[in-house]
Amino acid sequence: MPVGRILRRGASPAPAKRAESAVPEPAGWEFEVRPRKARRTAVIVAIFLVVSFVLLGVFLRVDYTGVNFRVVDQFAMAAIGIFGAAAVLLLTRPRVRAGERGVVVRNVLGDNEFEWKHVRGVSFPDHKAWARLELVNDDYVPMLAIRSNDGDRAAAALDRLRELGAKYTESD
Repeated sequence: MPVGRILRRGASPAPAKRAESAVPEPAGWEFEVRPRKARRTAVIVAIFLVVSFVLLGVFLRVDYTGVNFRVVDQFAMAAIGIFGAAAVLLLTRPRVRAGERGVVVRNVLGDNEFEWKHVRGVSFPDHKAWARLELVNDDYVPMLAIRSNDGDRAAAALDRLRELGAKYTESD
């Protein structure tokens, strides 16, 4: 490997020039959805956490309560608020993408990609907060991006996923 050439984790070296007859990669995703109300709520809660913990840290040493708080304790209170806000903002990550390659479901921590041949359908069980992707092996994956509190937007997202599923499973 030439000096100075660094690869990201999981990345492969750049391929040599392709022959013109090579099959092109599928274009981007045809469909993408993210939760709307849950994201808005998470951002508001994160801001509230940061502001309240910073204010708590600032006013920690205003009056003597019998405990000796130091400046480092004030910074620690602000840091707790920032870490709490970061944890809440993880709830803004969910996303569902669909296209010719299949469906990619990203929940709070990771992405899962499923080819259309492994997908049986999508559903929204009664009294549940989010939809789920049903797989052919009688398993399912929750899709936190399609939430019941988004109402008609969630129903439209399920309809679009079903359309894409029908489109790409017919051609197989």
